Amino acid sequence: METTSAAAARTTGPVALQDVYEHMRFTPAHVRIVIAMFVIFVIESWEQLALVYVAGDVSNHFGLDETKLGLVLSAVAIGMIPGALIWGPIADRVGRRPVTIVSFIAYGIVAAIVPLAPNFEMLVGLRVLSGFALAGAYTVVFPYFLELMPSRQRGRAAVLLSIGWPIGTLVAIGVTSLFHDAGWQVVAFAAAVACLWVIVVAFWVPESPYFLVSRGEHGKAAKVLRGLGVDVAPGTEFVREAQADQAGNPLQLLRRDMRRRTLLMLIVNFAFNWGYWGLQVWLPTLLQERGLTLADSLGFVALSAVIMIPGYLAAAWCTKRFGRKLTFVAFLVGAILGGVLFAVSWDLPSLYVANFVMSFFILGGWGVWNTWNGEFYPTRVRAAGYSWATAAQLISNAIAPVAVGALLAASVSFTMTVLFILVFLVIAVLAAVTLPETEGKPLD
Repeated sequence: METTSAAAARTTGPVALQDVYEHMRFTPAHVRIVIAMFVIFVIESWEQLALVYVAGDVSNHFGLDETKLGLVLSAVAIGMIPGALIWGPIADRVGRRPVTIVSFIAYGIVAAIVPLAPNFEMLVGLRVLSGFALAGAYTVVFPYFLELMPSRQRGRAAVLLSIGWPIGTLVAIGVTSLFHDAGWQVVAFAAAVACLWVIVVAFWVPESPYFLVSRGEHGKAAKVLRGLGVDVAPGTEFVREAQADQAGNPLQLLRRDMRRRTLLMLIVNFAFNWGYWGLQVWLPTLLQERGLTLADSLGFVALSAVIMIPGYLAAAWCTKRFGRKLTFVAFLVGAILGGVLFAVSWDLPSLYVANFVMSFFILGGWGVWNTWNGEFYPTRVRAAGYSWATAAQLISNAIAPVAVGALLAASVSFTMTVLFILVFLVIAVLAAVTLPETEGKPLD
């Protein structure tokens, strides 16, 4: 008896791409895609943290004060803000694959020049430019990934992809430990060398069939689907998305049927990232206030990254069983409770337990959000929507550390500083509860 997808492929009328994905099996081709894009996410995480752990060496090399050093460390995020807003709509117009490949190559070239910077100004400029280049792959990777995965495995696979973030954190700490004595230049150059992975991406990851169909390239879409293990006959026509001519137009995100969803999405991204990044950037400093040495603090961060991994695994299981919304909200509530315990911790063991609880839940929540956030919009503006989400996160990245640093400079207590950060996680929960559930629903 033939499968539904095979039968659909041999009908004379246009085939709904959603039906094909609903019956698509997870094949070795998908495994290669998962590996290729997982490593991309590891490299993206690594790059954002690479110089954080050799900041002292950077400061000594250029003779920087704290303000200038802060600008060096935040320069990548600064460059990624306009980069995300530009690359996303481009991906909706020219394709996910070319944007990912070109962005990664451009980032690798600039990253290789960063260690050669002769002065502070050039270092900041190159870091901003590398962030702009990296934003293409960073913005596109999740919507691109979602458009290649079978519907039944889409959510779980995307949550597992998010494990690349803590792995990237561990890689950044490992590379720093291995090459620290050789100088910050070697640590920075290592990230550029890692970009050779783009060769694997070019061979293993095809263009998104959703994008190809939206552009009317049905033959190419059918070829990609056959490579993904779907029995699609040559000459098959697919149902094309309405208003495909509006692809990549960010103003579509403000249409009446999308406006409320876009606003809530931006609030969640800004507040959630504030709650996470505002704490993570200052975590070593906050831990030193509680009596840990700098070396102990970095070990604490590494252990926290390890604890994040089972958080992602638990979220991957829960999102399939309970849906995106309930899992996300529950994990954020768990992170808030862990954060409260962290704020009022009374000794070193309670501090460890609280932070591990918080790490487990907050990063599991991130995995669900990365998936959920990529499913809110139709194909024609999916990458544009994700670019706005990324920009909101990066703006939060830029502001939160400064605000938290101001609190610490004003001698605000450890407890009050952490509770202030947690308020933003509460805001993220309140905004998320009214967003639409997407578990089990096909991509538009």
